[in-house]
Amino acid sequence: MQITVLSTIRFTALSMFALLLVFSFTAMPVANAASAVEIDAKVKSTLTTFYAKVKYGKTLANKAEAILVFPEVFKAGIGIGGEYGEGAMLRKGKTTGYYNTAAASIGFQLGAQVKSQIIMFMDKDALKGFKSNKGWKAGVDGSVAIITIGAAADIDTNTIQDPIIGFIFSNKGLMYNLTFEGSKITRIEK
Repeated sequence: MQITVLSTIRFTALSMFALLLVFSFTAMPVANAASAVEIDAKVKSTLTTFYAKVKYGKTLANKAEAILVFPEVFKAGIGIGGEYGEGAMLRKGKTTGYYNTAAASIGFQLGAQVKSQIIMFMDKDALKGFKSNKGWKAGVDGSVAIITIGAAADIDTNTIQDPIIGFIFSNKGLMYNLTFEGSKITRIEK
């Protein structure tokens, strides 16, 4: 019985520590929120990397009504996780607004990572649906089809029929088995 009590105390202490860590980590980017100029520079750099790594990525982007780019999405967790990032929406190469993305999760997770996310709105109705929500939630207000790339880093831009497509990658390339589900995207003022 004493072992059960000690295990419960340890679990509770670890859970409290995890919550503290997650909330301090996810609050950190908010406290040090980037300026519009900083976000624009990071968005440009992220797109340059994306176009260099993904063959036909630029062609696909040129077909999109708008592109939402989150250059740095910070994710951390110990049992309970959270993620946060800021980015910009581009239409015809021009910034039309700034957004943040945030999500929380529960389950087996340990560690931290930084990833980049690109969401392309391929038709006007999908973009209109996104813009009509004050807090758009992936998987609820719209579904984002994750595009994975084979070893050739090639996309067949003619066969993609989804109204909203997304890419998640790190500096090592596109990341697999990730999702936008549960991410809430909100417009912010800069």
